Amino acid sequence: MNLVLLGPPGAGKGTQAVRLAEAFGLQHLSSGDLLRAERKSGTELGRRVASYMDSGALVPDDIIVEVILARVLNPTKPAGVLLDGFPRTLAQAEALDKALANASKKVDLVVSLVVPDEPIVERITGRRVCPTCGAVYHVKTLPPAKEGVCDKDSSALVHRTDDTAEVVKERLSAYHAQTRPLEDYYRGKGLMVEVDGTADVETVFQAARREISNRVGEARA
Repeated sequence: MNLVLLGPPGAGKGTQAVRLAEAFGLQHLSSGDLLRAERKSGTELGRRVASYMDSGALVPDDIIVEVILARVLNPTKPAGVLLDGFPRTLAQAEALDKALANASKKVDLVVSLVVPDEPIVERITGRRVCPTCGAVYHVKTLPPAKEGVCDKDSSALVHRTDDTAEVVKERLSAYHAQTRPLEDYYRGKGLMVEVDGTADVETVFQAARREISNRVGEARA
C-alpha cells in the first residue's frame, strides 16, 4: 500500500501522517525530513541538497525525486509507505508514478486534508516552538502550562520568523498554484479523497483512516 497525504502548510499533515502510518503499518516518509537527512549524509547528493537549502533556494524537482524515490522503492516496512509532503508538483507526481510502475507498484490512494486559508493563517501565526526539544504549542488552542515556557524542558518558546501572516499567505498562494494541477491529476485517476481538516485531531484521523480502509484495505494495527 502506497499512500500520499496532501494538504496546505498548517493543515496538520505531519501529525496525521505519523498516526496513519502507524495505523496501517506503513513507513512514514516526510520530504522535509528526508532532505535534511540527506543534507547531513556527506554524500555528493547531500552536498547538492545543502547548496540549495543553505542559499534559501527551492530544491529542484530532480534532486527531490532522487532523494525520495530511493526510499519509496526500498521501504523498511513491507506494507508500503505513506508520503508526506511529496509529491508537491505535477512533475514530481509523474516521476513517482513512472518509478513505481517500473517496480510493479503504484500509488493506491491520495488523501487531501482540506482546510481554508483563514484558519491556517491563525493556526500558524499563533504557533510557538521550543528551540530545545522541538515541541509545538499554540497560544489559543494548545498553550503551555506557563505562558512562553516549554512544559517539557522549561526553555523559552519562540515565534519563528516565517510564522507571520504575510509569509504564511505567500506560502499558501504558492501551495495552491503548485498543487491544483496535482489534485486534478490524482482526481482524474480516481485516486483522491478529501477529508475535512478543520476538525480536532482525533476526528480528522478517524475520518482519514475510514477513507483509507474503505478504499484500500483495513489498518494493520
